[in-house]
Order: sequence, then structure tokens, then C-alpha cells
Amino acid sequence: MYNLKEMAKTLIYLQENGLDNYNTLTKAADASSKKYHEISDKTKANNERMKEISELRKQIGTYGKTREVYAQYRKLPQKKRDAFYSGHSSDIILCEAAKRYFDSLGFQKLPSIKALQEEYAMLYAENKKLFPEQKREKAKMMELLTAKSNTDRILGASKSIPQHRIEHEEER
Repeated sequence: MYNLKEMAKTLIYLQENGLDNYNTLTKAADASSKKYHEISDKTKANNERMKEISELRKQIGTYGKTREVYAQYRKLPQKKRDAFYSGHSSDIILCEAAKRYFDSLGFQKLPSIKALQEEYAMLYAENKKLFPEQKREKAKMMELLTAKSNTDRILGASKSIPQHRIEHEEER
């Protein structure tokens, strides 16, 4: 009974949305899936860039706080460095780690915090704008894929019954 109700719902959905041809249904499902994945990929890329910006801002902040101590350490003669290092080791290690991070990204000059904040805000606003559209497209995609799956079942069931009877008769 449940299957019959689902099949009826699918038929009504197909009629209401003008999907009277299996190829049309397939194309609509593929197009909806493609659009959803494009939006999803865009939001994922934005989120990834936002993470990169956050890490970069953190490293720039650390570098700014520890740069003076590191500069003092580098100016000292070798004999006095050990004593200075023991008192400021955490700042020196943090500064060196930040420098390695910048080198791994290939920075010659560090971007400004303000520019990074503006880019982050722009990406955040874009994701906020894309989220409702992504949610709508996901719902539409799921409806179409469900309708297609149910249609495949309906069409497959009508094909599999005769095939099953043929196989069953061959066994006798």
C-alpha cells in the first residue's frame, strides 16, 4: 500500500511539474544536481578561503607580537643568545614558526589585516547569500532524484516481472 501511495505521489509530482517524458525528467534531475553542486562547491571554496584567511590573520598577529623579541635575539652576539633564548624561547619559537608559515605561502610582503578582514567579510556575505539558494536547490534536487528513482522503479518493475516469469518458466 505504501509503495502504491509513493508511486501516486510521484505521478502527481511529474504531472504538476510538466515532466511527462522520462528524458525530460532525467535532464531536469541532472540540471538540478549540477546547479546544486556548483553552489555547494562555491560555498566550500569560500569556507576554505575563510579558514586560510583566519590562519593567516592569526600568524600575522603572532608575528607582530613577537617580531621585536626575535629582532633583539638576532642582534645579540652568540655568547649572549643562550641566556636571552632561555628567557624568551616561546616568543622566538612562535616568530620563527610564523616566518616559516609565510615562507611556505611564498609571501614577499605580508597582506594587511584590513584587506584580509574585508576579503573575509565579502566571502562571509556571499556564503550567507548563497545558503538559502543552496538549500532550495538541494530540496529541488532531492525531489527530482526521488521522482526519478520512483519512476525507475515503476518502469523497472514492469520490465522485471515478465523477465522473472520467463526465468521461472525455464526452470520448470
